[in-house]
Amino acid sequence: MSRTRIEFNASRPAEPPVLEEWYRRRLDRAERDISSSGVHPYTYAELRRLTGLQATDLDGVLVDDSTSQGSPELRRAIADRYLPGGADRVMVTHGSSEAIALTLETLLGPGDRVVLPDMLYHSLAHYPRAAGCVLHPVPLDAFTAADTDPRALERAIPADTRAVIVNFPHNPTGVTLTDTAYRRLLDRVEQIGAVLVWDAATAEMSWDGPPLPDPGTRHPLTVSYGTFSKAFGLPGLRVGWCAAPEELIERSFTVRDRTTLFLSPLVEAVATAAMRSADALIAPRRAEARANLAVLEKWVADHQGLVAWTPPSGGVCCLLELPGVTDSERFCVELLEEHGTLLVPGTAFGREGAVRLGFGGDQGEFTEGLDTLSAFLHARGGR
Repeated sequence: MSRTRIEFNASRPAEPPVLEEWYRRRLDRAERDISSSGVHPYTYAELRRLTGLQATDLDGVLVDDSTSQGSPELRRAIADRYLPGGADRVMVTHGSSEAIALTLETLLGPGDRVVLPDMLYHSLAHYPRAAGCVLHPVPLDAFTAADTDPRALERAIPADTRAVIVNFPHNPTGVTLTDTAYRRLLDRVEQIGAVLVWDAATAEMSWDGPPLPDPGTRHPLTVSYGTFSKAFGLPGLRVGWCAAPEELIERSFTVRDRTTLFLSPLVEAVATAAMRSADALIAPRRAEARANLAVLEKWVADHQGLVAWTPPSGGVCCLLELPGVTDSERFCVELLEEHGTLLVPGTAFGREGAVRLGFGGDQGEFTEGLDTLSAFLHARGGR
């Protein structure tokens, strides 16, 4: 008997990640996007102007295979900025999402205890779960409490922990660690010999002090992730990286050799120019995000009772609480349908009654988005 439909592997999750599915279905319908966790993208002309990249600079690029680990030039540029002298510990990937997949699939196995915040970017929790790890979620406050409580992380991170996975500045709240909490986290993972998995996608956007350094400069058992998609304003490059022990990178090639192989040398050439001119790209977007954050702080103060928040210490997004809202997805759908303004429901991060609001975008679009959100909130009060 011939089959009339495709049968799928029942062991694989049928539902895609809530966050990506939300954008897939709704981003192209948005007139104003105030949901993003990154700054607004540069055009290629702006990229060339800010980096000094000339069209002729790409003429000599041989459109051939690259290398599994990424071009030496790009790896050196990344290491020079984030991990001096550590180019051999850098692997360049198709966005940091591929770096997460390659390293966590290689690193973790059944029964490994993994400590992570109870609200986290979906990929960072997906791969440990898929590997059969014992997930040990703890409140995000358990990490920040280490600023004043020397034993907070001892209680949060058991001695038999294989890996601790964190994301600072945190997506979606914008929470980050103080210098004291950062040092105590490193002390704890070193004490128990755990791997620290450190997602620093928006590390360059720090509002209360200088960016936290890559933990790999001190703790050798560190896997850290970075990307051009957030602070650099170059999400369309689809280039990210990880800094990790050389052995882990080498072992991850067995997965990469059967999937993406390597990046395009054309993309690597553009990414190298961008990394070498990182300050020129990041500084204007940081200034715009800071100005938007000041607008947002006043807006929240003017809407007391309708919204609540903890002001972000880093990154370009926050978690906006909506008192009285019990269906944040419906809230976001109606806002989009009535005003063309896009937010992400808190359910994408396991938080009902809240939304992710991004302030890294174009200033005019951001202000218009807040105006429509204000009108929507006030109109809801009369329903």
